[in-house]
Amino acid sequence: MQDMRRPAHRLVITKFGWNPDMKIVVAGSIAFDYLMRFPGKFRDHLIADKLDRISLSFLVEELDRQRGGSGANIVFNLALLGERPVLMATAGHDFEDYRRWLADHGVDTSAVRIIPEVFTASFFVNTDSENNQIGSFYSGAMAYAKDYTIAEAFDTRPDLFVVSPNDPTAMSQLATECYESGIPFLFDPSQQVIWLDADFLCHGIERCSMLIVNEYEWEMIAKKTGLKREQLHNEGKTLIVTHGNQGAHVYAEGEHYFIPVFPVDNIVDPTGVGDAFRAGLLKGIASGFGWDLAGRIGSLAAAYVLEGNGPQNHSYTVPEFVERFRIAFDDDGALDVWLTS
Repeated sequence: MQDMRRPAHRLVITKFGWNPDMKIVVAGSIAFDYLMRFPGKFRDHLIADKLDRISLSFLVEELDRQRGGSGANIVFNLALLGERPVLMATAGHDFEDYRRWLADHGVDTSAVRIIPEVFTASFFVNTDSENNQIGSFYSGAMAYAKDYTIAEAFDTRPDLFVVSPNDPTAMSQLATECYESGIPFLFDPSQQVIWLDADFLCHGIERCSMLIVNEYEWEMIAKKTGLKREQLHNEGKTLIVTHGNQGAHVYAEGEHYFIPVFPVDNIVDPTGVGDAFRAGLLKGIASGFGWDLAGRIGSLAAAYVLEGNGPQNHSYTVPEFVERFRIAFDDDGALDVWLTS
């Protein structure tokens, strides 16, 4: 990692305290998800020494069209948790029904820019019997995000910004704008890691306050950039690495926190689980909680998605969330603040 001209804007969530008016802006994709279910196992149809000439077709038993996109998924889950998040994104001429859906659930969509000549982005994903996924993404209106700045979208500075998967150039430009404007931000490259080169990745990581990726994505980042966790620690950054059904690990302020998964009896579909985890984590930040509690809030938020089909087909009230949380986790009464605010 290159030396910074000045230190990144550090974010210690325990210093925020309870802030019911925290302005959280999530910049990321809006998409329609086409979810398919393959009854077999992908690995049974892959030949190790023929991977350079793949020609496969999977006969699926199910097809469902869902509202999705990383940015939209995160704000939807944040709104369920009682926040009033702002979605900054670009969408196509087919977005109006989706806009009403988000607005009806408490999302501020005023910063969504409509590109009338194209469709909203679309994600096509096939999930096998082991919950492995193969997906393809049509960028559509998302490709125009690179022409949209924070300064254009907002008159006042956000308290916390999230750079989630989006047009790669837009992600890089937003990282720069946050950094130069003094806005602490969570860098969430996720599935874009496969496309982003080392310079792009380092650009966002150097400037962010927090980095969140899954285990495989972190290994890809380390391989592409040569970065090590110790370097992020030394820069005062927070690293969150999710490990699927093995929980998550938070490395912050010289400490390591293990975040267990919330127990789920019936797993239906993993699409959008990571976005829900991020929303729960952000809710913990807005509430001024420590990393251990914030991470466990993320675990339960993720569990709701895992139990349903699609990233935005679940619902709960804040009191219902708190009651269920306490079945498996101990918040020592901290979540009472949600019930009395």
